[in-house]
Amino acid sequence: PHLFAFLVEMFSTFQICACTNELSLLGNVEPKPHTALTLTYGFTVLHGLTLAGSTCNPCGALQPMWGGGTSLRMGGLKIAAQFVAAVLARVFMHFIWSLEMAEPHFGALSQGCSSPMQTTEVQAFCIELLFSVVFQLAVLRAESVNPKYRVHLIALLITMLVYAGGNLTGAIFNPALAFSLHADCFYDKFLSYSLVYWIAPSLGKFLILYVF
Repeated sequence: PHLFAFLVEMFSTFQICACTNELSLLGNVEPKPHTALTLTYGFTVLHGLTLAGSTCNPCGALQPMWGGGTSLRMGGLKIAAQFVAAVLARVFMHFIWSLEMAEPHFGALSQGCSSPMQTTEVQAFCIELLFSVVFQLAVLRAESVNPKYRVHLIALLITMLVYAGGNLTGAIFNPALAFSLHADCFYDKFLSYSLVYWIAPSLGKFLILYVF
């Protein structure tokens, strides 16, 4: 069961990270931001329909650990699977981009750190913290909603958050996904990026768990 859980979480997170890496390029296609928002909604619905039962987010793996629903070992295994998938997805997409099969792929590998933080570190921290709280609270509240409607509600919320804060922080609120998208930035400014994209979303999750 441990190996199965690891593989399911790894393949699910790989799908999200690979798709979002590609979306980061396609989002620059005109008309902006309509193309990026439409793709965000579409990809999120796809993930919701195909990845049921997977968290794909280290913050999501904290909830059952906090409530005693899963062991510390299983939770740590899932988080490890998510970060392994984040690295594999980045390597895989860089290989795809190196083939330059589409115009958005031209020169993608030479961009380095794309600097998703377009505001101060304090503001970026607060934005990612707030978005994590809003998202995690919505997920909890939507548990009683019919699954076929819930996936669209969550997708709509994520699209709205991306529209609201995507130009400031990328509106990622997922530590594994952030590392997959911006590993170069973590290498250049590890403390800043770990605070904004790892600590802030995790703190948001703990606030939700503590209050609710």
